[in-house]
Amino acid sequence: MRNRSVKTNLKTLEKKLRAAKEAGSEEKDELMKQAQSAFHKAAKKGVIHSKTASRKISRLFKLVNA
Repeated sequence: MRNRSVKTNLKTLEKKLRAAKEAGSEEKDELMKQAQSAFHKAAKKGVIHSKTASRKISRLFKLVNA
């Protein structure tokens, strides 16, 4: 059950970040920090694979900086 809540939180953070990017919001930097931390923590706990976390973080950075 815990893994499900962590994965749900990751998806929610990703959606918020994408929405902030679309809206041109200034909070996208703070959301990026939160998402990066959450992905690293999930990988550390074994909820997701470490390379999956790195890939998603990389793609989100690319999105935010585009």
